[in-house]
Parts: sequence; C-alpha cells; structure tokens
Amino acid sequence: MMPALPYAAFFAAMTFALVMSITPGPNNTMLLASGVNFGFRRTLPHMMGITSGCIVMMLAIGLGLGQLFARVPVLYPVLEIASAGYLLYLAWKIAASDALSVESADKRPMTFLQAAAFQWVNPKAWMMVVTGVTAFRLDDNLLINALLLAAAFALVNLPSISVWAAFGMAMRRLLSRPSMLRVFNLMMAALLIASTVPTFWHGLS
Repeated sequence: MMPALPYAAFFAAMTFALVMSITPGPNNTMLLASGVNFGFRRTLPHMMGITSGCIVMMLAIGLGLGQLFARVPVLYPVLEIASAGYLLYLAWKIAASDALSVESADKRPMTFLQAAAFQWVNPKAWMMVVTGVTAFRLDDNLLINALLLAAAFALVNLPSISVWAAFGMAMRRLLSRPSMLRVFNLMMAALLIASTVPTFWHGLS
C-alpha cells in the first residue's frame, strides 16, 4: 500500500487539477460557446480531446520534455506567439458563428484531434502541466510519477470541463434569437482575445 504522504500528495494534485480545470480559460470559454451553438452531445469529442491532450502533455513533460525547453529557451517565445495567434484565430471563428446547430462544413464543433492538439498551444494548459509537474512529487520514479500525475488530472478534468458545455447547452433556449446569440458569441470571442493579453504582455516585457 502507498504510505499516507503519497495519498495526501495525490489528493493535493487532484485539487490543483480541479481548480485549474474548472476555472475560466480558453478551453472552457470555447466549450461554453460550443455548448450554446452545437449542444452537449456534439461537444463531447471536444471535451474528450481536451482531457486526452492534457494527459499526453502531462506524460510528455513529466518524462522530461520540460528539459528541452530549459535547454532551448527560444522555444518559449515561439510557443507564446503560436499560442496567441491561434487563440485570436479561434476568437474570430467564434465571433463569426451566428446560428444554432450549424451544419455547414466550415461551422462545426472542434473535433477530438483538434482539441487534443490545441492543448500544445494553450497557455493555460502549459501553465497547468508545468506547474503540476514541478510542484507535485508523487513518486521518485520518473515514469510512475508522470503516470500518477496524469491519473490525477484524468480523474477531475473531464467532469470539470463538462460543466461549461452543459451550462452552454442550458443557455440555448435563452439564446435562440439570432441577435442574442450574436452578442453571446462576440462576448466569448472577446474573452478569448483577453486571454492572450498576458502572453503579449510577457513578450513585450
């Protein structure tokens, strides 16, 4: 059996993952918008992609990918620029969505693979994963530690982010009027743009 301290550390890691997963950020903003525009069921691949992408990131960083960024510092500003640029693109896509249950090819929910890949340019995901790896030591073995951290995030991430998609779905009737939906999507786009401000500020400083 695991001694008491690792259990306490695992619970602490889960608590950290819960706070980071359920609080506002690019993922949850997009899930809220997707729940409104496409409904909960069609947003499921998006949610599962977020969780899977975060788990893969946690394993990769936990197994040593973080050392690459420490050895090649120029990768950080490159990642920041890519992250900010992609978030601005997603903000534009949300702002351009103006109808519920859109079926056209260029207006559809984010797919599983798109959501998983997005985590690699999501500033909040990087902060969550890097902080988690550096702050929580659950086992002295590098592989086991990475697996335990990934498990802690896997247990709480999907239930946490699903709340945002469910809330979006609950708002569909309220936002059934095109004018209200337009205002909502513009607000969600503005929140995504606002999430890029820390990245740009860090780059300027």
